[in-house]
Amino acid sequence: MQATELEQRILKRSLLCTLMIAGLGIAVGILSGSLSIIFDGMFSALDAAMCSLSLLVTRLLGQQASKRFQHGFWHIEPLVLAFNGSLLSVLCFYAFVNAVKGMLDGGHELEFGWAMCYAVLVSIFCFFMFFRQRRVNRAIESELIGLDTKSWLMSACVSSALLLAFSIAWILEGTRYGHLTPYIDPGVLALLTLVLIPMPIGAVIGAVKEVLLITPESLDRTVSELMRGLTADYGFLSYSHYATRVGRGLFVEVHIVLPEAMEHVGIRQLDLIREKISHAIGESGPDRWLTVAFTRDPRWL
Repeated sequence: MQATELEQRILKRSLLCTLMIAGLGIAVGILSGSLSIIFDGMFSALDAAMCSLSLLVTRLLGQQASKRFQHGFWHIEPLVLAFNGSLLSVLCFYAFVNAVKGMLDGGHELEFGWAMCYAVLVSIFCFFMFFRQRRVNRAIESELIGLDTKSWLMSACVSSALLLAFSIAWILEGTRYGHLTPYIDPGVLALLTLVLIPMPIGAVIGAVKEVLLITPESLDRTVSELMRGLTADYGFLSYSHYATRVGRGLFVEVHIVLPEAMEHVGIRQLDLIREKISHAIGESGPDRWLTVAFTRDPRWL
């Protein structure tokens, strides 16, 4: 099975499961009166919408380049990641504001029975989905599946934290600390949003770097070290290189000024140098665009 087909199958399954969790979370949140569970359900609903968008992107990525999109559709992947991360960040910020307002208003009572049952079931299910998708993604290394896997981990951590908080509140109920229980739900919601928000923000920053074609430091270092070594071996007069990564697409251009001694070398010798560069960079395949140009005139750099 091709990687894109496997991606689509995983995302379809994840989408159905996420919709189920979202509906359950919103329903239980309303029944129990828990804002944090409603937030968990809304988080899952938004995640389901983004999973649907990711599914459409994987179908595009599986298509051949067209006359209008001659470099393929790799650039769409970081755009989706940036959009997804932005929406999740806004949701976390909005939930944090509501949680703070709830605490300032004196908190609220909730039905712990419904809340604890929900937290137990969803925690187990989300951890199961996280470990399963992480194992599968080790083989295909998809950024979209990776983001979806992180979402399952976030959901699992949220549900586990809810379970812990509701358990503590249930224990405190009826004791001299019972007056604190109305603050448990908004307090947990505020804490969760502060813990969760760095993850989507990090995804946005990484995706924007790709959209802006910012060269990853590790990639630039790899190409620079490679060209320094080849220059020492062949005596190149000068060289320049341009490299970036957009989604799963890797783009590398290398321009080399040959010395006078190599002015009449054959194509096979130049192809041998190309092969060395290709092997050192790695990731050969349809997602890599490698150009190696040779010249005697430095103005072509």
